[in-house]
This record gives sequence, structure tokens and C-alpha cells, in this order.
Amino acid sequence: WETGDSCKEEEFTRAVSLGLFDYLRKSHSRGFVVSLSGGADSATVATLCTLMADLAWQQLGPEGFAKKLSYLAFDQQPSSPGDWTRQLLACVYQSTRNSSETTRSAAENLAASLGAEFYEFDVDTLVEGYVKTVEKAIGRELSWETDDIALQNIQARSRAPGIWLLANLRGALLLATSNRSEAAVGYTTMDGDTCGGISPIAGIDKAFLRTWLCWMETEGPEGAEAIPELAAINKQQPTAELRPPGEGQTDETDLMPYVVLDAIERLAIRDKLTPVEIYQSLASEHERLQLVGWIRRFFQLWSRNQWKRERYAPSFHLDDENLDPKTWCRFPILSGGFKRELEELDRLFEQEK
Repeated sequence: WETGDSCKEEEFTRAVSLGLFDYLRKSHSRGFVVSLSGGADSATVATLCTLMADLAWQQLGPEGFAKKLSYLAFDQQPSSPGDWTRQLLACVYQSTRNSSETTRSAAENLAASLGAEFYEFDVDTLVEGYVKTVEKAIGRELSWETDDIALQNIQARSRAPGIWLLANLRGALLLATSNRSEAAVGYTTMDGDTCGGISPIAGIDKAFLRTWLCWMETEGPEGAEAIPELAAINKQQPTAELRPPGEGQTDETDLMPYVVLDAIERLAIRDKLTPVEIYQSLASEHERLQLVGWIRRFFQLWSRNQWKRERYAPSFHLDDENLDPKTWCRFPILSGGFKRELEELDRLFEQEK
């Protein structure tokens, strides 16, 4: 596979699978728990857990596999990679009134195809309980018109206690599912989807993850099978499903196209270009006024959300673009937010007009 057309996808699969296996055995954990939303990120993490069992079984053999995890004791010793997956991986779909049947069905079918245990938690009553408690305390009703972000975040945070409880009961590692694109701009809820003991894809951009999932749907790595059930996830537009369904919320509407976000992030953080230099680099590819808005939005969100990156669970380093501030990419928690550089960008754009 090292010389094939899918070398990057193959290498990513093996690197993260190995990392998960080592983290599992060295922490003496009894498996993994994933909050499976029916979206791309959690689907990637759950799929990698299954591939971990498949690839480790191939390379170590039944006896070597069992020896590496000899601290685990089951009523019936697993005798195949699928048996190990059923013992080691639990997935949970956590619904609110804003969740769709599309994502629920996608999550359930994927968990079944992976051979994982699957649970469904309805957390809507928990969300309502928090909302009513706060409304009573402050003396007014909360609404989407005035309290949009707060009402989105409480849904994500209400999913954390139950999934932590299940992980504790199983003696398992809770895996966070945030990616690098979200980390760059803080498009994640602290104490919500960032919850976990390790964050295996926090160093990987969203655009690559979506490409990898399509590859897994139709091809898959050498020595493992493709997973056609990923089609239900791949055909969706990424969405947090935290606003009412009628609003048609998508990640890219909230932010910008992921391919643009990832390009700006690489130029700004890896290559250390200024907003003006990034504009000049990308101007031929996009409508210029829109590009100015995207660049401004990126730098503002990057600067405001360093505190979130400081609190991410440990992640795997797979390339030279990791944003982990503890071991790789330092940045002030409070800063001027590139104010002068963005003013220079505005002046340049006005001159061009």
C-alpha cells in the first residue's frame, strides 16, 4: 500500500489505529465510547476503532492480540476482530428535538456495520430542565432570536454527563470527536463535543476527513473491507443540528467552506502569512469581497478561541500542522486579534476597488 494511489489514506488509517491500540493498552482501559452523532467526525472516530481491531489482529495474530490486552477479562474470550470490537466499542446517539431521523438512522446503521454496541439517549428533557431552571432564575424566557448560541451550547453540554457515565461504567476511554478545522476557529462546545480522554482526530482537517470517509465507503485500506453504510453520512452536509430543523443549519453556512477555512489556516498558522498575503495568495480563486470576509472571520475566531485549544484532550501528531498548544502551536490566550493587519487588508481591498 505504501506505493499505491491511496498512500495518504492508508497511512492515516494505520497511524491512528496504532495510536488508539497503544493508548488503550497502556492506559489499561476496557475499550472506547463514542458519541455517534451521525456526522463525519464521530463516524471517523468509530470507524477507526473498528479498523484498530482488524489491523491489530492481522499483524499480531489471535494470541498476540490477546496477550497485548491480557489485563482484560471477559465472560467469553473474543475469538475474532469482530468479537473484540463488540467488547471494546460502544456508540451512543444522543437526540434532542432538533435531531433528525437522517442522522439517527445513519448512526444506528453505521454502529451495526462496525459491530459496535449501540445505545440511544434522549437528552431533550435534560436540555429543557436546564433552560427552565435558568429562565426561572433570570426572570425571562429564552428565545432563538435573543439567545441563539446559548441555546445551541446547552444541547451539546447536556450530552456530556450521560456519555461520561457510560464510559465510567465500562471502564472505557471516552473519545472526543472534534477536528483541527473546528479547533482553529473554536467551532465546538467546551464541555460538550470536546469531552473525552483523548481526541484522536484533533490534528486532522475536515476536508481530509470527508475525503477519507468517501474512500472508506468505496475502497478501504488494504486488508480491510469498505464500509458502504458510510454513504448515509457522506451525502449529508456537515451540521451540528443544534438549531431548529427549519433553519437548515450547516457548518459551512455558520463558518465558510471547509476547503477555504483549511487553506487560510495553513497559510496563516503553518506558513505564518499575514491577512494581506493570504488574500493575495487566494484572490484569484474566490470572489474578492467574500474572501476578505472569510479571512477576517478566520483571524478573529482564531484569536478569540485560544482558550479552547488550551483545554482540548491530548491528540495524535500526524503531520506538521497540529494546533495543540501544549506541545506544538503556542499562541497568546488574549491578544490584539490581528487588528492592525486586518485594517491593512481593508485598505488594500478599498484600493483595489
